[in-house]
Amino acid sequence: MDLKYIKQKLFPVIKVISIGLIVSAIGLELWNIQALITNSQLPNGLHLILIIAHIALSAHFVEAIIAAYYAPSKNQTPVKYGIYTFFVGTVGLLELWENQDN
Repeated sequence: MDLKYIKQKLFPVIKVISIGLIVSAIGLELWNIQALITNSQLPNGLHLILIIAHIALSAHFVEAIIAAYYAPSKNQTPVKYGIYTFFVGTVGLLELWENQDN
């Protein structure tokens, strides 16, 4: 398996899964905020998932900032590419840096 094959077959799957998980993490964070505001409790089983969501959202946010910083040098719109990278994660950064020859 070469890198080109992996990018063709695996990157689209990673993108779809990543978008779904990040949207779910955002929803879980909003649910947590709502629970804090209304003095209610999340189910106990969600606390570990909430920690993982915090880590994933933080990592994707850092990747989005990096992508937005480097986007102008690759002829991309910073805000647009930052948002894209936030949702797809490292794949967005890899695509951005791959396009440096273009």
